[in-house]
Amino acid sequence: MEYVIKINKLSKMFKGTETVSNVNMKINRGEIYGFLGPNGAGKTTIMKMILNLVKPSSGEIIVLNQTVLPTSYQYLEKIGSIIEYPVFYDRLTAKENLDFHCEYIGYHDKRAVGEALEIVGLKEVANKKIHEFSLGMKQRLGIARAIVTKPEILILDEPINGLDPIGIKDIRELLLLLKEEYGITILISSHIVSEIESIADTIGIINQGKLLKEVKMEEIRKENIEYLEIEVDNLKKTIQVLEDTLGIKKYEIVDQNTIRIFEQAISQYQINKELILNDVIVKRIERKQHNLEEYFLNLINGGGQHV
Repeated sequence: MEYVIKINKLSKMFKGTETVSNVNMKINRGEIYGFLGPNGAGKTTIMKMILNLVKPSSGEIIVLNQTVLPTSYQYLEKIGSIIEYPVFYDRLTAKENLDFHCEYIGYHDKRAVGEALEIVGLKEVANKKIHEFSLGMKQRLGIARAIVTKPEILILDEPINGLDPIGIKDIRELLLLLKEEYGITILISSHIVSEIESIADTIGIINQGKLLKEVKMEEIRKENIEYLEIEVDNLKKTIQVLEDTLGIKKYEIVDQNTIRIFEQAISQYQINKELILNDVIVKRIERKQHNLEEYFLNLINGGGQHV
């Protein structure tokens, strides 16, 4: 497995507070790595450290087999990025903005701007001024600017923030295109679980500066186990019925009124019937499946209580 980004024991202190704590990450070539966590979890700080915009307090960052030092800059030629919100010259056109960007960084492929605008679906509005662009169009133009130099790695910090469903769908399809057709490795951060689930190959879950888990999406999908979720008025009596009457041992307590049953051999009808016969009021009963949101919330909340 070839890692394009490898992070070892990375930490960052801001004003005496550790905002990133002992993080280890491995991003494989050609994959979309979904960096998932609540706002303020440390995602942006880690991305800025990869780009050498913020210096680590300790630890090691290796990008394309090169250790990132405080003075490193050449490796950045192979990375495109959007950190926070992309900013443009509003009174210039999309093409003029990209031309100016290429001139500024010394990139002189005359076809690159047109190709980048075509990839992100903005070729028809290349001569439209930015102040006329929607938020979704600006996000796509930001990605065009990030890929205009044909980078190997694309780093995107919350690129779907504030977009409507159509804009989110456009960005999702664009990122999959960049991975599949152009072989670009993508590190994307978000706090929107469903969008990361739909595109990522690997998930890194971070909370309060600590990387809680790094896992392949295919592993989460394999664990996509069906279960029965029941909301009741008396949890203690429910557990007694499940264990003593029905012989069910595989369950998880969610909260003081909700329990999940993973036993497949006993039907929903049997469970519901026994609970009612034992004077347990069943407020809700439904069949569900574990997905990334369940996985994420379970980790963030410190794990469920298994019995």
